[in-house]
Amino acid sequence: MASTDASADDTLDLHLPGEFVALFRGAGDDRAETRTARARADLLDGVADWGPSDTPVGVFHLAPVDVERDAALVARWMNDPAVAAYWELTGPQSVTADHLRVQLAGDGRSVPCVGLLDGVPMSYWEIYRADLDPLARYCPVRPHDTGIHLLIGDDADRGRGLGTELIRAVADLVLAERPACTRVLAEPDVRNRSSVAAFLGAGFRLAAEVDLPAKRAALMIRERAARESP
Repeated sequence: MASTDASADDTLDLHLPGEFVALFRGAGDDRAETRTARARADLLDGVADWGPSDTPVGVFHLAPVDVERDAALVARWMNDPAVAAYWELTGPQSVTADHLRVQLAGDGRSVPCVGLLDGVPMSYWEIYRADLDPLARYCPVRPHDTGIHLLIGDDADRGRGLGTELIRAVADLVLAERPACTRVLAEPDVRNRSSVAAFLGAGFRLAAEVDLPAKRAALMIRERAARESP
């Protein structure tokens, strides 16, 4: 499920002295300046800084994974048969830890996160650059398209609408915090009907079915609405 590295275009980044930049602060939008700085810093505009979201089911927060802190919990979720059928990361904790470390050691195009609802860890997410992901080999993508992988950790949290609300909240966050992104994508297994239904309920549309190396996927897309434009 994790993204793999691909070659990137060479770029030239101009670094100005802090004293020079300070002369121009206050003339523009501080939030826009912050976004610009984050865009230079990583490929996903600072997921760690997105902050909590109020949702109908509670306060939700994406917290980037710390392997030492989170690997055991995420591994337990991965070994749940309902999850294992689609993620294929069963086995000892080291399997999950390696999966997380590959992303954390990369260039930031995929950020693994634990989802906390009212402060309680209850889901796992991967926020990734779909245009830099192998997915782009199999379906048309646009620059800065942002993808979502997720799982709900415990059986008690499934089947009661949490997934739909949290997917909507995360898509809202992506579009609010990534001004260059015009679409949020997901590619659940077509057999995972509950996941497809959750994305539909969260405002995504089924654009196509796509044959990926490990599965036949339902390509789900949420477009940025005019009212969501930065």
